[in-house]
Amino acid sequence: MADWSVSLHNSIHAIPATEWDACAGADNPFVSHAFLSALEDSGSVRKETGWLPQHVSLHAPDGQLAATCPAYIKGHSWGEYVFDQGWARAFEAAGGRYYPKLQIAVPFTPAPGPRLLTRPDAPAETQKVMADALRQICHDTGLSSAHVTFCTERESNVLAERGWLPRLGLQYHWHNQNYACFDDFLETLSSRKRKAIRRERRDANAAGLSFHTLRGSDITPEDWQAFYTFYQNTIDKKWGNAYLTPDFFPLLSERLQDRVVLMTARHEGTPVAAALNLLGSDTLYGRNWGCVGNWPFLHFELCYYRAIDFAIAHGLKRVEAGAQGEHKIQRGYLPALTHSAHWLENPSLRNGVGAFLQAERPAILAEAEALNVLSPYRQSET
Repeated sequence: MADWSVSLHNSIHAIPATEWDACAGADNPFVSHAFLSALEDSGSVRKETGWLPQHVSLHAPDGQLAATCPAYIKGHSWGEYVFDQGWARAFEAAGGRYYPKLQIAVPFTPAPGPRLLTRPDAPAETQKVMADALRQICHDTGLSSAHVTFCTERESNVLAERGWLPRLGLQYHWHNQNYACFDDFLETLSSRKRKAIRRERRDANAAGLSFHTLRGSDITPEDWQAFYTFYQNTIDKKWGNAYLTPDFFPLLSERLQDRVVLMTARHEGTPVAAALNLLGSDTLYGRNWGCVGNWPFLHFELCYYRAIDFAIAHGLKRVEAGAQGEHKIQRGYLPALTHSAHWLENPSLRNGVGAFLQAERPAILAEAEALNVLSPYRQSET
């Protein structure tokens, strides 16, 4: 790392948006300065919520900003979706201190994308230097570990080459095979699955609801007020925590504009449900959803089928519907591997977790293969 310079920043605003986005690129909205600043400025991300910003900047020997990382010092493992609580319990039972740790991630967002954000014209070794820099930060500051979650496969491979422990996960993604309309997609499914989806859509659309797809400035403050009620309702049902504050969603709409896609359902003019999506260069990312009342198949209609409609209409390659949910398979969303990489300072903990991950990896691959057997697509399509 001779002649390279590494700095930590306790606010995303310490790095100008133009410089950050030159590293982040325009493909993935979650690593944009706009998204990350909305998290901080809304109070969703701050020290008091256990997400202390410590964003990393890396300058090359010529003085140019070569890479950045969205990074946070964490006092817990909530809001990450890659679970390491078992590692923490084991380490602390042995007399160690697992928290605080360094998390390189997008808070509350299980959406795969780049994490070692690198300028296109940066030196070829930049990501390797960043991998070593993150390890050094842990060593110098006394942090137990560093975790790069929902990164790209290429980043995971780079980190593994530098001694990090790679880990696999599973999500469910829908892929556009150049469909002209939703019926084209349905024709690739088995007859039984095709009929089931048509029935679900028919029942959802026969419940007296009207559906609307809103973007950017079309989304009003009243829409966001209603959406926050839906969001809280979903959190309450899952016995979870409302990580995002009411101010986050209007800020997001203001800063990301047309990249925010809100699909809503109304009953007699009153909003009863909504699904929040963000638009990437070739992907629609489903994020949060909620509703009031009980409506047949409304979750599937708003979160899965209308997302597919939107992707087809806009020529997108994929819909990524977030973490968990094997029920997505029957609706055309197939298993997809996700990647993370982990550095643990303590050698004994690193060896133990490494052995666990070596055993976990073939199990994840086997699970993905087994789940693919449940695919609703005709054999010729898979």
